[in-house]
Amino acid sequence: MKIPHLLAISSPEVRAGSAWRQWCSDLAAAGVDGLQVRRKDCTDRDLLALAAEARVSTAATVTLLVNARPDIALAADADGVQLPAQGLPVTRVRATFDHLSANSFLVGRSTHSPDEVRLARDQGADFALFGPLFETPSKAGRIAPRGLVALSEAVSCGLPVLALGGIDGENAPQALDAGAWGIAAIRWFENPLARRSDYAALLLRWRQP
Repeated sequence: MKIPHLLAISSPEVRAGSAWRQWCSDLAAAGVDGLQVRRKDCTDRDLLALAAEARVSTAATVTLLVNARPDIALAADADGVQLPAQGLPVTRVRATFDHLSANSFLVGRSTHSPDEVRLARDQGADFALFGPLFETPSKAGRIAPRGLVALSEAVSCGLPVLALGGIDGENAPQALDAGAWGIAAIRWFENPLARRSDYAALLLRWRQP
């Protein structure tokens, strides 16, 4: 399964059910090619339900990832796992889950510095999320924005890097100009059908020779 260029991350309050399934379906209809199921304060059963419903509701063109839990990703027939910066070692996940998945099992790592991107590359990650790139409420007072210069350095490590943090339709092109493989966000994907044209404009940049 391909590494996505547009990665929607589920909101912290998401619950399984019709609204969740509709949002997942809308992502696919809007041309979004990646979804990360992320919810920290729920049971394993509830996380599996979210991932399983997302798998059914998204098109085959949507790369489905589960945050932090490769076991639940495998159980939900997801395409891979997104490992937090302080999460499981990439090498152990790769060694354990590659042979269990019927298809190629993607392993992403969340990073906050170019050095962490290099380490993820050396450990065998398929891609890295890098951020926060810009100011974002979820990281306010905890992690300073990394900025475009740091993003360019991260990209130079040779691993596909998706920019994360404070991304919207106006500043997303700046991340791409800095060499980002793609964009990851929560708020920018909250109403995907309303932003279909914005996504299409970005995807066109990757399709051009």
